[in-house]
Amino acid sequence: MQEERGKLRIYLGYAAGVGKTYQMLEEAQDLKTRGIDIVIGYFEPHGRKDTIAKTEGLEFVPRKKVQYRESVFEEMDTNAILNRRPRVCVVDEYPHTNVPGSERVKRWEDVEILLAAGIDVLATMNIQHLESLNDQVGHITGIRVRETIPDWVVERADEVVMVDVTPRALLNRLQRGVVYGPEKAERALQNFFRESTLVGLRELALRQTAHEVEKHEVRGPEPKHRKIVVLITTDPETAMLIRRAKRVGDFLNAECFAVAVQPSGELSHLPQIEREALERHLNFARNLHLVTRILDGTQIAPVLVDFARRNQATQIFVARPREWRPLFARNLVQRIVALAKDMQVVIVAGREPVLH
Repeated sequence: MQEERGKLRIYLGYAAGVGKTYQMLEEAQDLKTRGIDIVIGYFEPHGRKDTIAKTEGLEFVPRKKVQYRESVFEEMDTNAILNRRPRVCVVDEYPHTNVPGSERVKRWEDVEILLAAGIDVLATMNIQHLESLNDQVGHITGIRVRETIPDWVVERADEVVMVDVTPRALLNRLQRGVVYGPEKAERALQNFFRESTLVGLRELALRQTAHEVEKHEVRGPEPKHRKIVVLITTDPETAMLIRRAKRVGDFLNAECFAVAVQPSGELSHLPQIEREALERHLNFARNLHLVTRILDGTQIAPVLVDFARRNQATQIFVARPREWRPLFARNLVQRIVALAKDMQVVIVAGREPVLH
């Protein structure tokens, strides 16, 4: 008999110190009071006394020690949790990357194992770790977030709870030493914890939470009438293009196709560098749950537009060329625009798309 999948609740914030872990542990204490078998699989205290106090009386599953190079690191012991088989498990810092040598690359993959075993999970994360928002977060903060989590992982959560405080209140916490020690707090105020940055991140978190609420309020499966086609090339900007299309697709409830056009419909004939770049982008698209296709053709524009039309796509996403020459008739993007008169072509360049 197949195990019923566990339920996932994510406590979402927009920055360190908003109170995600504190609220998660309050919920854990409440469950324990009600007789629910609950353990802490992973907890990161960050020296916050009030948060640490919330773990009192809760059972910890000992962490697993992993040796990497000349150091020993501690990671969540997924197998030990499976052997313990609690009803609920608390997992802090959901998007964390495990140290090399661990069974799985990401902590969210460990959580998937627990959920598949029928264990409910309470987890925490910040909005800047959501993959499709990576470019927007980079523009807001000036920092490229390396630890990201695919959108589909968060979309599968049974509940997303936003833990919110105003940026002013968060800055006050930081200055009082509640979030970090004095030296680290001072560095944070000069970098990530500027008020304008926090306002932008908070807005992203509020929008994401509203999207999750709207998604869960829909009764029954909603048919996907809209379809989006994304042109995959070797251009490094393609990853940003995929993220943008995925984000729009989620809000429109549209199915997304990531499409590369190559002679003979395969990549084997390409030079190694180009082949690896295309494979990397196609794998990235699959990881975000886009449908991928390699189409047979030498003329990219007509093959791409024909595919979009046959699949009744409403939008085509393409990256804006680095050398933008709108009057040059043979420019690929201009040819796509000319052929796709019955569709919207979204030309993505930096922060804002250009619509035609």
